Amino acid sequence: MGESAVVVELLPHVLTVKLSEMGLFKGKRITVLFKAPLGDPIAIDIGGYILSLRKDEACIVAVEK
Repeated sequence: MGESAVVVELLPHVLTVKLSEMGLFKGKRITVLFKAPLGDPIAIDIGGYILSLRKDEACIVAVEK
């Protein structure tokens, strides 16, 4: 937890536009706040607000540490 990364791209998915509208876009710095015991969901900080993603949703966000 507490790991930071920069979004490199959002892979094609039905949620790509929605996640982009929620602040996940290329160049955005994110921080992992919490991972549930089985890895689902994952809570991330995006510029001051917390977004919770399931594993299958988080997989479409390509990041670079």
